[in-house]
Amino acid sequence: MLLVVALKEIFKQQWDNFAEYAKANNLAVRSICDEEIRKVIDCGNLAKGFTIYECDCGETKFVPFRCKSRVCNCCGYQYQKFRAEKVKSKLIKCSHRHIVFTIAKELRVYFRKNRSLLHVLFHSAADTISQWLLNKNKSQKFKTGMISTLHTFGRDLKWNPHIHMLMAMVKVGETVPFQKLKFIPFEMLRKRFMTTLLHNLKEHIPKSLIDKLYIKYPDGFYVHAPSKEDVDVKDVVNYIVRYIGRPVIAQKRILKFENDIVTFCYNRHEDGEYVEENLHVFEFIKKVIIHIPDKYFNMLRYYGLYATGHDLYLLKKKLPQHLERQRNSWRIRILASFGFDPIRCKCGKIMRGTIVLPNTS
Repeated sequence: MLLVVALKEIFKQQWDNFAEYAKANNLAVRSICDEEIRKVIDCGNLAKGFTIYECDCGETKFVPFRCKSRVCNCCGYQYQKFRAEKVKSKLIKCSHRHIVFTIAKELRVYFRKNRSLLHVLFHSAADTISQWLLNKNKSQKFKTGMISTLHTFGRDLKWNPHIHMLMAMVKVGETVPFQKLKFIPFEMLRKRFMTTLLHNLKEHIPKSLIDKLYIKYPDGFYVHAPSKEDVDVKDVVNYIVRYIGRPVIAQKRILKFENDIVTFCYNRHEDGEYVEENLHVFEFIKKVIIHIPDKYFNMLRYYGLYATGHDLYLLKKKLPQHLERQRNSWRIRILASFGFDPIRCKCGKIMRGTIVLPNTS
């Protein structure tokens, strides 16, 4: 039995085989998938470049370049932590609600075939909240802050796009200063979200399907918010951001890889029951790569008071550029995460680094 602790090992062994299988069976594999997977395979490979750190005492250390891909368990984790800290730095000091906007299962295939519709999903969720606030008092044009992330998968790795939104429980009007939002009518929001989304999709899906959905879902699409209002907003940020900065499956959930069969586990969302699933490696890879976002697609978006051009955003204090770069450096991240300086020699001195690029000739 070969125990597998990371997606990288499966990709190393089977990606080329999968590419041949896909070509032979006329399966379309997006170029971004091949690009990202090959980056993961080469992550940490000294032949792809490294930095050599040297000390006056003669000590040396080789640090390979990392792929920085969100499909990589290691690099994705670092990306996730960085994004979470960026989000937390923007938060208004008030209570927030975590809201989940889901779609009917009949619509999922359209979002998979036409990934540009994921932009529509983002905007429809934000418009649902914005229009509700606008209707409360059209003269004040109330706004709130919304931070949205896209999750495209469930625990079983199936394609299931939905929006996780962190909403500030305040409203700001034209002349009215900050006021607390005390109540969100979720039953009304369900119907409003369905109407908004289907209206925005009317050019992309059959009218007959829209009519059927209105009949099948008279209460609207499911919009959920945990009942607890005084949640720890930083915990919620960590939760909603972690899925945009790492692979669709954590390495601890991959139990084994043997005879071309991948065994992975999850706790079923409906009832919490523990499930182990066995898939041929090609089927497993297909489930993983459909969740790789298109190049330059933004999985994290800000609306209302959190939007880039809003006065509140512009008033937020930013770090000086040199401090921002320092905070994001490999050295600072290791120091913050593990409590030691990776380039401090055992003799106590700081080692000098020299970048060695790969030989492309």
